[in-house]
Amino acid sequence: MPIQLFDSLERKLKPLVPSHGDGVYRFYNCGPTVYAPAHIGNFRTFVVNDIIRRLLELEFGPDKVKHVRNLTDVDDRTIGQTQKEKRPLAEITKKWTDIFHADCDALNCLRPHSEPTATGYIKEQVNMIEVLMEKGNAYRAADGSVYFKVSSFDGYGGLSRIKERELRVTNTVADSDHKDSVSDFALWKAYKPAEDGDVKWPGPRGASEGRPGWHIECSAMSKALLGDTIDLHTGGVDLLFPHHENEIAQSQCCNGTKFSNHWYHSEHLLVDGTTMSKSKGNYYTLGDLTAKGYSAMAVRYALLMGHPRKQLNFTLDSLHAAESALEKLLEFRASLVAVADKRTPSNTSDRFDQVLAKMHDDLNTPGALGALFSSINSTAINSPIGAAEDLVAFDRAMMALGLDLKTVGKPENTVPAAITALAEKRWAAKQAKDWAAADTLRKELTAAGWNMLDGKDGYKLEPVKK
Repeated sequence: MPIQLFDSLERKLKPLVPSHGDGVYRFYNCGPTVYAPAHIGNFRTFVVNDIIRRLLELEFGPDKVKHVRNLTDVDDRTIGQTQKEKRPLAEITKKWTDIFHADCDALNCLRPHSEPTATGYIKEQVNMIEVLMEKGNAYRAADGSVYFKVSSFDGYGGLSRIKERELRVTNTVADSDHKDSVSDFALWKAYKPAEDGDVKWPGPRGASEGRPGWHIECSAMSKALLGDTIDLHTGGVDLLFPHHENEIAQSQCCNGTKFSNHWYHSEHLLVDGTTMSKSKGNYYTLGDLTAKGYSAMAVRYALLMGHPRKQLNFTLDSLHAAESALEKLLEFRASLVAVADKRTPSNTSDRFDQVLAKMHDDLNTPGALGALFSSINSTAINSPIGAAEDLVAFDRAMMALGLDLKTVGKPENTVPAAITALAEKRWAAKQAKDWAAADTLRKELTAAGWNMLDGKDGYKLEPVKK
């Protein structure tokens, strides 16, 4: 069965098929804005994209897939962070890029084949803007900015199904005085010293110096690295409008051809039944969860427990369930290894075929996990050769899901630095006979998933039994 995904543009399931003569499948997904840590809602989308990448490589071969994921390292938020911290843009974005990469590695997400930065492709963005201006799809505003003229593209709104009235309401923004229409969007933003600091580049012909608008960044990087037409563009549903709608408009007007043959969007993540918010106390980064004693692999597993096109309610209880499931998978694999013939089998069993079949059917990851455990529970290991064949099939299923069992259980034995610091603070409070502070800090440790056991000469930390 070929890989089939729902196409957000055509509103139907479609097979993933390379469209270029070289047989290489071209796949672009929007990456993070590197001004702060990515939260687990962001990582739901990145894990989904990782599953797509893995399935494509199994289907077509690793050398027949080209995956590009960008880094947005210049926009209002990154510049705002430079102003807040009084540090250079490159220094801010490198810090958060490094943390993002570390989180991706911990979640076992494959690195993209190319990871362009917006600041690394300024020339390509300027070139696209100049073409759009020459074709009449873009114009220079009075302040030296450049805007895309939405009315020049008849297909605008096709992806999001947004109506003209809704478009007018959605795009009432502060800079509308500079635009011909409130629905037009910025391709190039004129330099504003008070807001932009020293972040600026020479603009397109006839425009002021400044910086690119957010939407043109992805179009230019995709064109430069994958060509005018790509096979698949993915992202979270929050990017469908206006970002992806604007990408289609500017790319197709500039290049004169279809931008992407397939669009796929994953749904929002809820936490404890509601939207994530720091004010609600339910905003989690990967670092927050590992500091509580959960493994990154449990977070990955929990993010796969809901269908990507449906909202998923993430809870700490779901992490407990994920840890338990991973331990069962680890035990099952150990039972195969104990029995399996040590020689590489000439055949692979079909025991776990349904796991891949479920994922091929619109990325049904909860169905795949269900099929995985049905296969484990329904069949006994009956011979060394059979166990060896099952082991190959099992490892293939784990690879497709991106579940690295080698890391299972390790956080149980490793105390996060933040927990150690909290324990040291409590021990100091106890030594100072500040019992109220010591009691409060013990409760914080327990809430974070750790027990602090006091002794005569020190203390011991143990994870709370789940």
